Amino acid sequence: MAREILDPPLITSELPPQEVIFGSTPAMQIVRQTVAKAAGANIPVLIRGESGTGKELIATLLHGLSPWAAGPFVRVNCPAIPGTLVESELFGFEKGAFTGAMLSKPGRVEMADGGTLFLDEIGDLDPMLQAKLLRLLQDGQFNRIGSHQDRQLNVRVVCATNRHLEEEMAAGGFRRDLFYRINAVTVALVPLRERSDDIPCLVEYFLMHYSRKYGRRPMPLSSVLMSELRRHSWPGNVRQLENLIKRYVILDSEEVIISELLQANDDLGLPVPNGACSLKDVTREAVAKIERKFILRALQASNWNRRQAAGALKISYRSLLYKIKEAGIPPHRTPSAARMKEEA
Repeated sequence: MAREILDPPLITSELPPQEVIFGSTPAMQIVRQTVAKAAGANIPVLIRGESGTGKELIATLLHGLSPWAAGPFVRVNCPAIPGTLVESELFGFEKGAFTGAMLSKPGRVEMADGGTLFLDEIGDLDPMLQAKLLRLLQDGQFNRIGSHQDRQLNVRVVCATNRHLEEEMAAGGFRRDLFYRINAVTVALVPLRERSDDIPCLVEYFLMHYSRKYGRRPMPLSSVLMSELRRHSWPGNVRQLENLIKRYVILDSEEVIISELLQANDDLGLPVPNGACSLKDVTREAVAKIERKFILRALQASNWNRRQAAGALKISYRSLLYKIKEAGIPPHRTPSAARMKEEA
């Protein structure tokens, strides 16, 4: 971890196409338009969103589309740097500034000169350093530790957070003046559960990417598995989907993936009532979700033999067919074209 924190970060992988990054949902198209307009302006950008929604990806894209694209892109993972090293890592130090400072060293801020400084999870930045960051944003100046010489920088600052900074300000943990400085333009990323129509496009890209990376030729996903992916709540968002497809490419097993999705989604995913609601409707929805899970498990265990699954569930074959249709489960496990060719 120490090397990851201390070594200068580099971008070594190409970005996905924008059609993959933004998908087709209206909310993400607004994000796309905001990024396009903000990229060329020398103003701070705050990227907000849940963990795994792709905040670093958007920051990298902002850099690549900006006039500073030829300069460095320097990422600072604020919560990952030990508290005793935060100031020296950000702003650098002069020789003799403290015990063990045998040589002068530039900080991450200085390394980003002429490019983009990306402060990931800015909400976790030590309050004592927020004032120095505020000065950098105001006039482009900072001091190394142990130096009284002002250094001038030309750097574009992009911040990201999964925290509610307004609540942090109210609690005194985040400076109000800094918030308004970094919040000149806000990019609000949409959680994956609210853009399920984009899942097929993301799956196709991840399949292609990791097939090339690992030299594998996995089967295309069946309609059953794709249906489950679109229904999943995705608490880890796009990052969770990416890791899942990566495992699929390596293991080439739909059963393993379906089982993992079912186990990861033990909660019923029902909304918390904030007003009047029908207990009867909520109960009916909960029962339907539970039934669907058990039907899928029974079908999986019986290798999609519906009569055998009906016996395991102790219901009639006709009742199972009705429930499969009602739950939106494909009546057969649909093999991919490639698998059908191999089995022919």
